[in-house]
Amino acid sequence: MPIAIVRHFALALLLTPPVLFADTVYVTNEKDNTVSVIDFDTLKVVNTFSVGQRPRGIALSPDNKILYVCVSDDDAIRAFDVENLEPLYDLPSGENPETFVLSPSGDRIYTSNESDNIVTVIDTSRRSVLNQIDVGVEPEGVAISPDGKIMINTSETTNMAHWIDTETFQIFENSLVGQRPRDAAFDLDGRRLWVTAEIGGTVSVFDTASYEQIIELKFKIKGIRQDRVQPVGLYLTRDGKLAFFALGPANHVAVVDAQTYEVLDYLLVGRRVWKLAPTADEKFLLTTNGVSGDVSIIDIENMKVIKSIKVGRFPWGVAVHE
Repeated sequence: MPIAIVRHFALALLLTPPVLFADTVYVTNEKDNTVSVIDFDTLKVVNTFSVGQRPRGIALSPDNKILYVCVSDDDAIRAFDVENLEPLYDLPSGENPETFVLSPSGDRIYTSNESDNIVTVIDTSRRSVLNQIDVGVEPEGVAISPDGKIMINTSETTNMAHWIDTETFQIFENSLVGQRPRDAAFDLDGRRLWVTAEIGGTVSVFDTASYEQIIELKFKIKGIRQDRVQPVGLYLTRDGKLAFFALGPANHVAVVDAQTYEVLDYLLVGRRVWKLAPTADEKFLLTTNGVSGDVSIIDIENMKVIKSIKVGRFPWGVAVHE
């Protein structure tokens, strides 16, 4: 092989992004139009790639082969090949998609279109819109029940969680929550629904059989003004024991006993903590901190922040390759 070709091949290898697998972390940088890739073994950013205008929501397909990113100002959900991080195709998402949730099988995506007050339902295999559902004003969070039969949408201005049948695409129940609801999640067994309210400063927990509110949680952190305690992202551990809540400009994550609803601790992270995601083994929890432009890593067992990793400007969403 000629020397010039050998040199060219060697240079190509050096420039090729590393192929990573379990516990590779993907973070959307809203102001940089990029995604940062973190190798969790080294706790370092190993790649940053452009994805489109104003990336926010992010998730992996159930088989971990496709990375989906809401590129809000491009009015699309863009699919990337996880192996080489090359764009594959755009899904029709409606205007200004912000966040989304995949069905358990991965055959559908439900995304909120804030400006149009709708939720768009996308068939991921046919890459087409199945339906668009009218909801409340400024739809935000989306969640799917473990059996895939119920989808939840939260509407920021209506201050409601809408319960939607995924077969008929009809709203069958509306639940009032705190002011400006953001995120929502079901327990792994599907018995409870948790909804955060940013301006209300609360978390509402509902019984999914009766749709009745079980409890409303509030948080108080010594030395921090109450109006800065703004629950946004949340994560529920798979064993049903703990619930974590990102408290926005309070710069803390609240740790709650998911059975007794007692606040166990407040963990100081970066500035304007937004979204949360666990590692595959659930030993660690990652937070995106928008204003400080970094990701904090929480040791779940010891309830301790162990590391901060600098990423791009205004990190928003986070997904972990399992």
